[in-house]
Amino acid sequence: MAYRPALVASLRAYNGRKFLADLFAGVTVGLVALPLAMAFGIASIPTDVARELGQRADWLTPPALGLYTAIVAGFLISALGGSRVQVGGPTGAFIVIVYGIAARHGYDGLAAATLMAGVMLVVMGLCRFGAVIKFIPYPVTTGFTAGIAVIIAASQIADLLGLQLRDPSGQPIAQPPEFLHKLAVIADNLDTTNGYAAAIGLGTAALVFALRPVGPRIPGPILAIGLASVVTAVFDLPVETIGSRFGSLPRSLPMPHVPHLEWSVLRDLLPEAGTIALLCAIESLLSAVVADGMTQSRHHSDSELIGQGAANVGAALCWGIPATGAIARTVTNIKSGAQTPVAGMVHALALVGFILAAAPLAQAVPLASLAGLLLVVAWNMSEARRFRALMRAPRSDIAVLLATFGLTVLVDLTVAVGFGVVAAALLFMKRMADIGGVDSAAGKQLGNGPVDPDAPPPLLPHEIPPRVEVFELRGPLFFAVADTLLDVVQRVEKAPAMFLLRMRQVPTIDATGLHALERFHETCRQRGVTLLVSGVQPPVRAALDRAGIADLIGPHNFFPHARAALAHAREVLGLPQPQAPQA
Repeated sequence: MAYRPALVASLRAYNGRKFLADLFAGVTVGLVALPLAMAFGIASIPTDVARELGQRADWLTPPALGLYTAIVAGFLISALGGSRVQVGGPTGAFIVIVYGIAARHGYDGLAAATLMAGVMLVVMGLCRFGAVIKFIPYPVTTGFTAGIAVIIAASQIADLLGLQLRDPSGQPIAQPPEFLHKLAVIADNLDTTNGYAAAIGLGTAALVFALRPVGPRIPGPILAIGLASVVTAVFDLPVETIGSRFGSLPRSLPMPHVPHLEWSVLRDLLPEAGTIALLCAIESLLSAVVADGMTQSRHHSDSELIGQGAANVGAALCWGIPATGAIARTVTNIKSGAQTPVAGMVHALALVGFILAAAPLAQAVPLASLAGLLLVVAWNMSEARRFRALMRAPRSDIAVLLATFGLTVLVDLTVAVGFGVVAAALLFMKRMADIGGVDSAAGKQLGNGPVDPDAPPPLLPHEIPPRVEVFELRGPLFFAVADTLLDVVQRVEKAPAMFLLRMRQVPTIDATGLHALERFHETCRQRGVTLLVSGVQPPVRAALDRAGIADLIGPHNFFPHARAALAHAREVLGLPQPQAPQA
């Protein structure tokens, strides 16, 4: 496989004009990414895990983890990935899975899962899985994305309203991770709503929505968050801020560290790491496709997976959380005039500049304003219009959509993705089995599936000699339809002298289909019937040769078309060749 990072090709014709364009775009995206990185970090880390991190070092705070991820992973995604203008970092898609892993295994477990996911992504890229990821069914991706959006929105209600969460005895409690339990706790504490926090949070969301038409010239998120911070500070509003909950942000980048790795923990984390890798691959390649459409370029998907893998390894080693390509930041980058991956690298360096020069300012950011910003992210992720459109799809697709959505919200993202992919695959196999089938020579249906009205006309009765049965296979001969071939043999009461199996409409065959064909030949042999085969397509014939089945049947029993096979049958049976019908 040729690893082709987009940066290498982009630098071959690089010049000062492109650098200025990349510089402006990178700084603009950095301003947009700043509040998002902190917000994603806060939303991804449970309170008790944040407290444990703070005991290790005062600079290990959730917003700092988000910033570290945006810097390290964002730089590596642009430097090593296969897309020319994609920007990466922490995204809303990961909040649900990251929060669950951190709640169960602590930050060390989260870092280990992120590291494992990074290695998986590199292996996927090396094995050329970039194109395979595109085969994840649309109802599955829409279902779990909409489910993630619902969970993100629910997780921000407490901060949006400034709630003081307490149990029935009045003791402070952390927000539970389970969706229904979370809603119950929020409902029990609605009487603690802080009107100032609610006004700031909803005002932030409204301003971000209002400024969308003028972006990226005016970065709505940074303007809305900045205005909320100024209002809170000037009027000394009684709302919780980043500083009051988490303390000060770091003024430097952290030293790399290796997560604590134990085999028993790694084994338990394997499903979660696989989910992170799959989600990262889907999100990053989807973002890269969006970028291709806007720039009339073409990304290299396998190189992109390698870059994403390296970025997640880097994030795990630098106190970060999982990262992937971010569609909103990528679109902002393109609209700001980005020319090459240098713009994404500048975006990461702009965030470094913020940490070095302006970190104290972030302490005044109200948590309610970040919650309002994440509500906008959740709404954008939900793709409500596409969800509604899918409700008019075939019922099987609707079932996959709703099941994936429901499992994401009520159970677990890992379960939802696994179920959705398996269910969609089973439905696809069912549809393929319905398309396929076996017909008799006269066009009568013998197998599972309707007779194809567009198929070539069947052989005429006078063309089929006595003591010869002709079967026509339709569609892929794979494990879901292989038994149909064997069932047909059992339906023939009196064994003929020869069977002719027409395979002109069989585009592919799998191992089960090969086995069924072998058993079909063995049944014919036991009954003293000669098996003839016609119209085998080259890929299928190659599979028959590799499996040795062509030798079992006999190369002399394969014919280019049915009439040649029937002429051979008449010759063997000593029958005269048919005369053309008189006009």
